[in-house]
Amino acid sequence: MLTPDLRTRVLQLYPTLAELTAAELDALLAKAMVMPLAAGTVVFDENQPCQGFPMLLSGSIRVIKTAPNGRELQLYRIAPGESCILTSSCLLGNTRYQARGIVEQPLEMVVLPAPSFHDLLAKHDAFRNYVFHLFSDRLTDLMQLVSAVAFQKLDQRLAALLIAKPNPLHTTHQALADELGSAREIVSRLLKGFADQGWVSLAREHIEITDRTALKRFTEL
Repeated sequence: MLTPDLRTRVLQLYPTLAELTAAELDALLAKAMVMPLAAGTVVFDENQPCQGFPMLLSGSIRVIKTAPNGRELQLYRIAPGESCILTSSCLLGNTRYQARGIVEQPLEMVVLPAPSFHDLLAKHDAFRNYVFHLFSDRLTDLMQLVSAVAFQKLDQRLAALLIAKPNPLHTTHQALADELGSAREIVSRLLKGFADQGWVSLAREHIEITDRTALKRFTEL
């Protein structure tokens, strides 16, 4: 059930819905489903049909592509106030998912049923612009990912990933490998090389950048 507090949070994170009349908004949210999900939950998987349009209120989702050998490549993350362009694409094209969505941090989300999504898209310019703006942003991110995979060496991609994250970083080598679409053993070896250069210091599930300038210079070679 969507409580007044949840309604307020929805409008704060998705202000485009404020363009609806009060009656339209009430009717929309009456059909929505509120879902709390624990970390590690698979929200959607490859070849599954799309069940609705998710709007995150808290937590995050990783969208990944999995190879037959089990290796993963992270395509993008979904944060509160955002939604999933893969879901939008599936709803628009009546197709199945071509990637997997996994809860990264425990989340709460509101899911609009497919008919509500199509109705909003057809009748409300603000919502339609919001969806297409998401497509534009994600396409830019995915083009950058393709360029990095195609033209950058893995060690440079790892260096760039470390620079983009909080310092110090509390994570595992496996988690970094998953983001890069590589193997843990390779990432561990590269991190040890960075440590030998004096660029980072390593501890269990702890990485601290000690020479950001050198690490950034390395990404630009």
